Amino acid sequence: MKYIIIIFLMAFSFTMNAQQVEKDGKTYEVKKEKIFLDGKEITETLSLEEKALILKEAATISGKMKIKEKAEKEAKKAQKASEKLEKDNKRAEKAQKRAERDAKKAEKALKKKQKAQNRYEKANKRLKVAQKKYDKLKKKGKLSPNDELKWIDKLEGMREDIAKAKKRM
Repeated sequence: MKYIIIIFLMAFSFTMNAQQVEKDGKTYEVKKEKIFLDGKEITETLSLEEKALILKEAATISGKMKIKEKAEKEAKKAQKASEKLEKDNKRAEKAQKRAERDAKKAEKALKKKQKAQNRYEKANKRLKVAQKKYDKLKKKGKLSPNDELKWIDKLEGMREDIAKAKKRM
């Protein structure tokens, strides 16, 4: 697309140096107030009226060409602006996706932390209940030496579970 525009502008600039004016079936070329017919200058041979008409028509054509050139420049600027806007939109989309990913990661981490907190609290609660039961049984004297060893091992395992849960928090 860029190459087509460049070629078009180059062709336009080449034709801008000489305007071709058609009058009475003849094609005149106008270059800097000089009128040529078939490559020969005929400015002096034309009457003042013909000269004025041809120059006026050449000026009109030149004005139209300048207007077209301005329009093309504006179109090119608009195209560049739209391309820039597109790039900015893509950057914004990428930033938004990145923010969403980060938010998901933070949410996962929070859930993991809450889960670890719940496990810690649950383990603490089980230890307290088991400790009360052990103390109650010991106080009543209903524990044999083997049972007492089992309870002590059980309580020690629960304390280890609490330590692990605390590490995960």
